[in-house]
Amino acid sequence: MTAMPDVVPAAARAHTEDLGAFVSASPSSYHAAEEVARRAEAAGFARLDETAAWDVVPGGRYVVVRDGSAIAFALPPAAGATTPFTVLGTHTDSTGFKLKPKPTTGRDGWVQAGVEVYGGPLLNSWLDREVELAGRLVTADGVEHLVRTGPIARIPQLAIHLDRSANEGLTLDKQRHTQPVVGLGDVSEADVLAELAAAAGDGVQAADVLGYDIVLAETQPPRAFGIGNALWASPRLDNQLSTHAAIAALLDVAPDDLTGIGVVAAFDHEEIGSGSRSGAAGPFLEDVLRRVSAGLGASEDERARAFAASLCVSSDVGHAVHPNYPERHDPANHPHAGGGPILKINANQRYATDAHGAARWQAACAAAGVPSQEFVSNNTVPCGSTTGPITATRLGIRVVDVGAAILSMHSARELTAVVDPWYLSRAMRAVLAG
Repeated sequence: MTAMPDVVPAAARAHTEDLGAFVSASPSSYHAAEEVARRAEAAGFARLDETAAWDVVPGGRYVVVRDGSAIAFALPPAAGATTPFTVLGTHTDSTGFKLKPKPTTGRDGWVQAGVEVYGGPLLNSWLDREVELAGRLVTADGVEHLVRTGPIARIPQLAIHLDRSANEGLTLDKQRHTQPVVGLGDVSEADVLAELAAAAGDGVQAADVLGYDIVLAETQPPRAFGIGNALWASPRLDNQLSTHAAIAALLDVAPDDLTGIGVVAAFDHEEIGSGSRSGAAGPFLEDVLRRVSAGLGASEDERARAFAASLCVSSDVGHAVHPNYPERHDPANHPHAGGGPILKINANQRYATDAHGAARWQAACAAAGVPSQEFVSNNTVPCGSTTGPITATRLGIRVVDVGAAILSMHSARELTAVVDPWYLSRAMRAVLAG
């Protein structure tokens, strides 16, 4: 492993500050998908509508959004029917809480919002934080409205005077103890949905809202801190860190420098298994790649040849070794914050990395001048998984699983080294540019 830098490079600080802007603009997966599209369009990518015919041409750059997922892709000028794809796969969603139907609740003079646990958050990390409601509303006219309220809610912890054993083992009931307070007064006179409608603007009224997908989102801004400001704390690093790194890499590569069709596939619903129309287990990526192949005049045989030569770099955050719990890691493999991207390996294919994928990734890191390191689980601590194995299974494309090392994964606020998001994006760019 390459030694960590004594001084954080200015380019790394600029990249991670921009990551902070991306996270701040993306309190929900729907906002994140739109932010990917906004950045792509600002760089000259054309926005595509899935319900319209596509005119995809060599040298073109395009972006398409499906719900909380976005796919941006760029074709080299010489792209043809058998040109392979280089896919950077990430996800836009984060663990936390989602607003239930009949969202206005409360008791004893407190107005609360009814929420359901989404994925596997560290519940205690959400206590005593001012959070917002964010996501999308769909009104009776079928229009989708992105919305965020700003700080409006808080899940209050019970005072230690009323639970003297709290420091010996805090246990939170997911139903009784996680409903946030949003105000004071008579519940019958309050309306959480009205607050969301007002935040949407455009004259939207609560009665107009026929459907919604709303989550709780941490509102404290991302920031650098620590000695030399070498540490970076932020909400939603899992996995907006990878999504930002991927779109930054794609936007930094000129079409002439692409060795294949460069793709960023940022999926929703990874934290709950990816099984949705916009998740990695759904058809979104395959739909887009097939339409691109068709636009290049590919036959079924030529498309299969292109897929066989393609590569997907599945990027999700991973576990840096924790200084207070080093025994939870494999004794021989200790990924360090600031040590560069991690190559994820698992014998049971919870990660999809194989020897060829590992070699491609290590070569890309070397070409980018980026340090690299490996992650493998302690045999007594089963690992999670990513969109990588799903993409490999659905499409037959070779996949390598990678990521940036962080602490406090699935906390409301996570921690990484300032240099690591930049290292990851540089290595991704090297993959796209061959």
